[in-house]
Amino acid sequence: MLEVTNLTKAFGSGSNKLQVLKGVDMNIKQGEMVALMGPSGSGKSTLLNIIGGLLAGDKGSIVLGDKTYGTKNPSNVVDVRRDSVGWIFQDFHLLDNLTAVDNVAMALELSGMPAHEAEQAAEVALTKVGLSDRMHHVPDQLSGGQQQRVAIARAIAGNRPLLLADEPTGNLDSATSDEILALLDRLHDERDLTIVVVTHSEKVAGHMDRVVHMEDGFLKT
Repeated sequence: MLEVTNLTKAFGSGSNKLQVLKGVDMNIKQGEMVALMGPSGSGKSTLLNIIGGLLAGDKGSIVLGDKTYGTKNPSNVVDVRRDSVGWIFQDFHLLDNLTAVDNVAMALELSGMPAHEAEQAAEVALTKVGLSDRMHHVPDQLSGGQQQRVAIARAIAGNRPLLLADEPTGNLDSATSDEILALLDRLHDERDLTIVVVTHSEKVAGHMDRVVHMEDGFLKT
């Protein structure tokens, strides 16, 4: 369901130019859970950002379902972010002044869903992640694990087939990390989600079907 072909990306110019991706090829099947590992600076997050439509590559292509992109500007792949990809970040990316349900609903409204439908979908998603009793709490009233659950609810609320996670347990203690991993396992089983996780954690990698390694801008299986 995801095919990355000869993807390259550099930052800077001239003598300061840094080639981060040097021709990445990757294929991921529907329903597969994949961990992307490698040293800092190897290009993991850059690759994830291009797959997720947040960054344009320089050369190469990405095919995700019926969408083809890779070198298009993020403003031209709004449909990828709206229809195909859900995001989970290490630092949650929640708006401090909004409740849990509003954080989830707002993301859906920005993708074009009517407000009433967005709120209903947000409530369903928060219930799925075990936060039915915390819907009207703002982030400061939630633990780190609960905030990450809100972020996961936001990622799954639009029923997108691909879930991208960048160090999803990086800011969590061991016990909370286990809870988040168990939640991802359950959501994967329920919906046949395809999940790609950037991680340094062997524990997280152990929950995935497959581990791929990045080193010096290349992917090594």
